[in-house]
Amino acid sequence: MTTSPNTTPKSTSTSRTGLEARLAARPDGFPAPDAFEIAEVPVPDPAPGQVLVRNLFMSLDPGMLLLIADEPGLPMPRYEVGEPMYGDAVGEVIASADTSLAEGDLVVHRLGWREYAVAGAGAFRRVDRAAYPSPSLHLSFGLVAYVGLLEAAELRPGDTVFVSSAAGATGGMAGQIARLKGAAQVIGSAGSPEKVAHLTGKLGFDAAFDYHDGPVVDRLREAAPDGIDVYFDNVGGEQLRAAIEVMNVHGRIAVCGALNRQRAARPDAGPGDLLSVVGKRLTIRGFTLRDHLDRAAEFGEQFRGWLRDGSIVHDETVVDGLANAPRALRDLVGGAYTGKTVVRLGS
Repeated sequence: MTTSPNTTPKSTSTSRTGLEARLAARPDGFPAPDAFEIAEVPVPDPAPGQVLVRNLFMSLDPGMLLLIADEPGLPMPRYEVGEPMYGDAVGEVIASADTSLAEGDLVVHRLGWREYAVAGAGAFRRVDRAAYPSPSLHLSFGLVAYVGLLEAAELRPGDTVFVSSAAGATGGMAGQIARLKGAAQVIGSAGSPEKVAHLTGKLGFDAAFDYHDGPVVDRLREAAPDGIDVYFDNVGGEQLRAAIEVMNVHGRIAVCGALNRQRAARPDAGPGDLLSVVGKRLTIRGFTLRDHLDRAAEFGEQFRGWLRDGSIVHDETVVDGLANAPRALRDLVGGAYTGKTVVRLGS
């Protein structure tokens, strides 16, 4: 049976306390503020083989709403009522009872949504403190975009690429990486005129449109009159159907997310009539990052080089304090932010 990384081992407790976020009740639909609880809890000392980590930043991900709602078919365990939530985080080891990690090491792990994490040393992966200007960049969704484009969509030089939710953490990276890997044209959709300007300005997309401005298929045809070869799908629904209609023969679709399903009380149905998929011999491939972790080192080296020479922008929104994380998650899914959203924890 698959279990979530929520369990905090029992050990002799010190006087240290920290905050953790719990799922207070499983909501029916989009979660209200009272679906979450912020609790102050004692922080145990690490038992033999364990380490204690003070979390610096945690990641917010729209997919967390699916774990809250307990959607069927999820690749990750759901959040349990009354238990601390989990997610990607980066922190500093402040006490170690295992020789593999030392005090002062910077680590990434899955015990987010809390200020302190105590677990076996194997739950943490040491990362280079000097790799990036801020530890928060270790939480980038760049690797997701990278493997989605290169593995799932089999991106080729000269492709015309369409990215939905392109002002978000994954979409913004996908568009920029597509350009750096030789795409002839990169098109993005976003939810406001300001975000459209952000895509074509700061992030260097060739074209972008607001998906509220009439039928998406019409906007996409205007941006790509010769059709698209790759669609990086963060949304589903109408945008997926539009991409299928505008896609060229032998086009490839990488399915990364389902924001349409997460935002709407009555989600738009799936891709609809699939006759075009057959006629155009399209490939639609879902993927998860854990199937492609072998490419992490390769991506990290390229990402650091792109950051150094200014060829890629790491777009980031920072929210301060765990108490503000539930509201920030709701706002994130509602389209309030651009780029990667992280929560800065503690002081």
